[in-house]
This record gives sequence, structure tokens and C-alpha cells, in this order.
Amino acid sequence: MNHRLFRAWADRRCLVTLPSQLIRREPARAALLTRSRRRRGMTLVEIMVVITILVSLMTVLAVNVLGRLDEANAETTKIKMRQVEQALQMYAIKHKGKYPSTSEGLQAASKYMPNPGEIPTDGWDRPFQYFSPGTHGGNEYEIVSLGKDGREGGEDVNADIKSWELGNE
Repeated sequence: MNHRLFRAWADRRCLVTLPSQLIRREPARAALLTRSRRRRGMTLVEIMVVITILVSLMTVLAVNVLGRLDEANAETTKIKMRQVEQALQMYAIKHKGKYPSTSEGLQAASKYMPNPGEIPTDGWDRPFQYFSPGTHGGNEYEIVSLGKDGREGGEDVNADIKSWELGNE
């Protein structure tokens, strides 16, 4: 195969590049690389637009998520309160139908709690208030969470959560 035919064949097949072709093509490749490197970067305006969009999205998400956090804590409190009620019922079964007194508190039934030995707290990490005998509707006991604000009364998420009202939900 003569030299010209070989070069034509190699150019078509792109299998072999002769050293003379490398020398001729090298400056063009360097120019292409320099241009592509310039194109890869972002301008300051583009970066600021992206940051503005991200901040806007995070603000919308934060408003929606934080509003639901208090509702989730109230639901968690109700679930934990039902678990405490089940533990108190187990205690009463083992103690001939008697519930722990107010002075004994929930600690007396702690071995029947979901995590034995631990007394659950409400959704805001405050201890439940326990009263036995109960004063509402002839209940044997009453469990109360003071809500988000930790004070008696209140509305919405600050409202007290009471065991004798859970059956209505």
C-alpha cells in the first residue's frame, strides 16, 4: 500500500493517525479546548438567578413544612397518650382492677410502657399530667398534655389534649 492510499484509508477509518497529521491538528484542538473551557463556566448573573430560585423554593417549602410540624406534634401526643392508656390498662389487669394513684403516677406503670422503664412524653417533650381517680365523666384516671405552649387552656396547637376527649376523635 503506498503512502497516499494508506493516509486516505486511515482518515476514513479513523484508526491510525500519522505524526504529520498530529502536528497539523494540534493547534486547532488547543483552540477548541480553550473555547470549550470558557463555555463551561457560569456568569455571575446566572449564578445569582439560580440562587434566587433556590431561596424562593426553600421559603415555600419551609412555610408549608413548619406549619405542619405543630400538627404532627399534636398527633404524636395523641398516639403516645393512647399508648400510656394501654399501659395503664395492663397495670390494672395485673393489680386487680386498680390504677396507680396520682402520687404513684405513671412511674408505677412504667414496666408496661412501650419502652419498659421509660415514661413517654408528649410531642413537645414534656411529661404528661396524670390524675387518678379522674374528675371528668367518672373516669378511673385522666392524662393531660398542656399542648405546645405548656400552659392550661389555649387554642389550636396550644390547646390541652385530654385523654377523656380522645374517644371522640
